[in-house]
Amino acid sequence: MSWFEALILGLLQGLTEFLPVSSSGHLEIGKALFGIENSDNLTFTVVVHAATVCSTIVVLWREIALLFKGLFRLEWNEETQYIFKIIISMIPVGIVGFLFKDKVEAMFGIGLSVVGFCLLITAALLAFANYAKPRKKEKISFFDALIIGLAQACAVLPGLSRSGATISTGLLLGNKKETVAKFSFLMVLIPILGEAFLDLIKGDFSQVSSGIPALSIIVGFISAFVVGAVACKWMINIVKKGKLIYFAIYCALAGVATLIFV
Repeated sequence: MSWFEALILGLLQGLTEFLPVSSSGHLEIGKALFGIENSDNLTFTVVVHAATVCSTIVVLWREIALLFKGLFRLEWNEETQYIFKIIISMIPVGIVGFLFKDKVEAMFGIGLSVVGFCLLITAALLAFANYAKPRKKEKISFFDALIIGLAQACAVLPGLSRSGATISTGLLLGNKKETVAKFSFLMVLIPILGEAFLDLIKGDFSQVSSGIPALSIIVGFISAFVVGAVACKWMINIVKKGKLIYFAIYCALAGVATLIFV
């Protein structure tokens, strides 16, 4: 993987991580266009995902600081409850990662047909959430957190947008747009950083094991981080205005195109 390919893929990851169009699906399409071998895929994917998680921390640092401030009061306050809701939301994806990690990783090497099909599912979810009118809730409940977590676990498939699945599920459950958008972005922090940390301990990020030049990894990380910070702010504003239908149309067109030209 050259530094230029890493730059383009990093930009692609940073832009699509927070937009409900599936960053993993677009990365797979981009890698296929560049002819990048599957052995390079997983390491680079984890790196650029970690970069966008870091950009989330930068954009939402005030919210994160308030949560920890409330937690350290050692009270069952609103902040502590919110953190426990995030923990509950991570249970499904943790189970999938622990029990089915190899099978999930294998999905990234079987071709773009899965990506195209999952993009169509993402389009359907976004369209349904855009037109559904459930009664609005003031707060995300613990049950809602679990259901949104299940949506996140399903979104490990390439082409099924994580933000699209979690935000759509939250909206269908009756949660407010801005509230569910921020929850969606915060709930992914620990799983992705945890996966990156485990890979680092196992030595999967070494140049020898990954086969990716150090410059390419650095360029990919920086580009994904910078663009991700911009996209995170943009997506929160988009969800506020409720314009998810445009992304549904895009995912439908991208899914059909992928299936046709695969």
